[in-house]
Amino acid sequence: MRLPYRFSVVYLATVCLVSSHATSQQAAGAKVCVAVINNHTTELLSPDRMTTRLVQAVRDKKLSAVAMDSATGDSKNLNPTLDNSEEMKSKDCGYIVLTMVTGSSQHAVPSPDAGISIGHARVPSTDASDPLGGQSGPVYRNELEINFAVFRAGNPYPILDTQILDRARANASDSLMDAMDREGNRVRHELKKK
Repeated sequence: MRLPYRFSVVYLATVCLVSSHATSQQAAGAKVCVAVINNHTTELLSPDRMTTRLVQAVRDKKLSAVAMDSATGDSKNLNPTLDNSEEMKSKDCGYIVLTMVTGSSQHAVPSPDAGISIGHARVPSTDASDPLGGQSGPVYRNELEINFAVFRAGNPYPILDTQILDRARANASDSLMDAMDREGNRVRHELKKK
C-alpha cells in the first residue's frame, strides 16, 4: 500500500511542476527537450550519441531541440520524471521526448525446441561488419524496440506514444542511428500537426 502512495505523490508532483510551466506557444517555433535515451538491453549502445542524433533529427526550421542532462525513467510506461520536469522548466521547453530501448518481446524468436513456427524465422544480420561465414557462421541479432513518447508541458498524457523496431549492429557506435532518424521524423511530423 505504501509503494503506490509514494508513486502517486511523485507523479502528482511531476504533473504539478509541468503544468505550472504550461505555455501558450504552439508547436511551430516550439522548443523540444530530448531526455537521455534509456538502454534496457544487453546490447552495447551509446545513449549519449543516440540522444545527440535524436536532437539533430528533431530540429528543423520551426522546431528547436536541446539535449537534457536527465535520462528517461526506468518505468515501462514512459512518463516524465521529477528531474525531467524540473529540467524541462529550467530550459523553457514546450515539449519533452522520452525514449527507451528494450528487447523485443512481441517479436521474440521462439526457442529451437518450440516445434514448428511460421513467421518467426531468424534472419541473419545484413551488417557488412558481421562475419557472414567461416566456422562461426552467420550472426543473428534480435530486434530491439525503441519506445518513445512526446509530452506537452502541463499535460500528463502523451501526444505521441509509439514504438519502432530495429536491430543493433556489430559496431556499437552506429547501432540504432537510423532508428533515431526515424523517431525524429515521427516526432517532427506529430508536432507539426499540433
